[in-house]
Formats: sequence, structure tokens, C-alpha cells
Amino acid sequence: MASRDATDADDSTAAVVPDVPWLDLAGDVADLAAALVDIPSVSQDEALIADSVESALRAQAPHLEVLRSGNAVLARTTLGRARRVMLAGHLDTVPIAGNVPSRRVTGAGDAEGAQGEVREADLLYGCGTVDMKSGDAVFLHLAATLTAPVHDITLVLYDCEEIAAEYNGLGRIERDLPGWLESDVAVLGEPSDGVIEAGCQGTLRVRLTAEGVRSHSARSWLGVNAVHGLAPVLQRLAGYAPRQVDIDGCVYREGLQAVRITGGVAGNVVPDAASIDVNFRFAPDRTADEALEHVHGVFAGVDAGMEVTDLSPGALPGLAAPAAVELVAAAGGRFRAKYGWTDVARFAARGIPAVNYGPGDPNLAHTRGEFVDTAQIHQVAQVLRSYLTTGVPE
Repeated sequence: MASRDATDADDSTAAVVPDVPWLDLAGDVADLAAALVDIPSVSQDEALIADSVESALRAQAPHLEVLRSGNAVLARTTLGRARRVMLAGHLDTVPIAGNVPSRRVTGAGDAEGAQGEVREADLLYGCGTVDMKSGDAVFLHLAATLTAPVHDITLVLYDCEEIAAEYNGLGRIERDLPGWLESDVAVLGEPSDGVIEAGCQGTLRVRLTAEGVRSHSARSWLGVNAVHGLAPVLQRLAGYAPRQVDIDGCVYREGLQAVRITGGVAGNVVPDAASIDVNFRFAPDRTADEALEHVHGVFAGVDAGMEVTDLSPGALPGLAAPAAVELVAAAGGRFRAKYGWTDVARFAARGIPAVNYGPGDPNLAHTRGEFVDTAQIHQVAQVLRSYLTTGVPE
């Protein structure tokens, strides 16, 4: 099956890739979400879905410049608008858990509509319905059907988000095609339950290790218990008072938690080594260096070695930027802080205000019973359509 890379994909007149699943970009957006779910795309196996997306865009959206980079597909308008909005989402999913192909369940119970009315539920089940093929469907549908938006649009659908950061397709695009990431605001279609989640918190993991002397537990005075040596670490964590900070009207709540403890040799041995992994979720007003300095301060004087095992900075919400102000208005003025880390941090590092906005309850992501309410897919599509065609709510 044909697959193209960034070296030869800039010819937008290239032939449509044959023999791939058909995607109707102009049809019902919930049906498009189901069609995307029906194409398996576990991380590092996204060639088929990328071929389908590329083929559909080339055939159905002649107003877009289309580019292929590995198993990522990029497209953009070049209308010379004053602002450019990026719509970004990942095509990959976690491993399938017997939940592909998708299935629709209608009338499974009453649900509350956008105006508070009671309506019949229409639920779409399947791997990726929440994380994040419904968001991808919204972005694809809008990019293909909006031929004269008030803002120029860049669509980036990338690979390998669900695995280690070294494989993330955004990193490759940033290295090879940085011009494609230039925009005034970025919307990442991660599930946010249809509410704008601005920025994201940073995450830092450290491993604190205590050393002791091994001995028989019947003669414990001959040894030094490394597990006991970690007691001061647990005391500091138990007494820690996390900070809350308001940035652009978003309240970020920090947290410092032990997430893993290892140690012990056998039931009759005093352990000579033990460690605690600690995760610090920090507000985006701290830099990565400031977060690390803070954690060092929390454990100052504790007799344990500290090793940094993971560190990713957060992203400021950037809601004061004009393009972001319009987006919030189009979404009815509702927004909140994003507590988890997402790829918005990559855009924020480039000085681009970025938000998470997509259909689906994030608590259902990666679960066997993952599902999305199709009404929320339509709601998000309508909000973004209004924003991209008028710049303000209808």
C-alpha cells in the first residue's frame, strides 16, 4: 500500500492512494468518527489510517495544501488571513481491547441536551472514540468543508502520541517541517468533555533511594534497614501542602505524591536498598528548573539520593491572546485548567497559545468500554465551525 514521506509529499496533485478505507469528510461528523475508529491504528501501526486520511483530503478538499510526513498527514489553507489556527490531533490509539469495530447504541437511556432538554442517547463505542478519533473527525470535517474560513487553518494529524515521547510524530514534524507548526493559536483535540481546557501542568518524577546494610532479621542489630531510612521522605510527603494558583482565570492544583515504593529481599532479611518514586504535578507558572528546585527543597536534609527520571514542562493557558479570546467566546465562555500533561506543552514551548478542546469524557480514555456521546461530537464541531467562520459565537 502506497505511503509517502515528507521528501516527496509536497505535490498536492499526486494521485489518490488506492485500496484504502473510504472516509466521507463532508458527511455526518459522528459517522466519520465511527469510520476512523473502524480503521485499527495502534501506535506505530498508523499507515492504513494515514493513507485513508491523505487520500480523502486529496480527493475531497482541493482547497487544501496536503503533505505527508511518515504516518502523519498535514493540510492547510493559504488564504492570507490575518490569523492562523492549528487543529492538531493524534491518529494512534492504545492497544485494542476487543472494541474494534465501533458500534452505535441508540436509546440506551435519556441524556441531557445542550439546552437542558431530555433527549435519547446516541452513543458511539470503540477504541479511540474518546482518545481521540472523535476529535480527529471534527477537525477533518471542518478542514475539508470550510473553504473560506475567517482564519487560515492548519490541520496536523500525527502518529505515535500514545507511546514514548521519542516516537511522537509532532517531534519529527517540529524538526523536519517547523513552518507547518506556525500559528496564532493551537487547538488540540484531546477529550475535554466539550469544555476548553487551557494549558497543562508540568510533570516531574524523581526517585529517592536509601542504602542500608543487609543482615538476617533475627540479628537485625547487625544491619541497617533501608526501608526505614525512607521514613523521612514519607513524612515530608504526608505534611506537604500543595499550592493552587490562578492563571488567566484557570486554577491549577499542584500535587506531590509517592507513586511507587520498592525494597526488600526476603521475609527474613533486613533490606539494604529501597526507593520511592515521587511525582510532582506543577502549575505552568513554574519552569522545569524551578519545579526541580522546589522538590529538592522539600527533601532538603533527607539522607537519600535523588535521581530525576522524567521531566516535562507545563504550558501556560495563553487565554489573553486575541485568537484564544475569540475561541473562548465561541465556546460560550466556559474554560478550565488542564491538570494532566498533553502535547499543548509542545506548542506553548514555541510561544503558541494552546488549548485542549474535544468531545469525550477523558475518564473513559483507554478503557475497554470507551464511548462518546455523538451529540457532543456535533456540539464541538458547531462551536469550532462558528469560531472559524465568524470569529465570534453565532
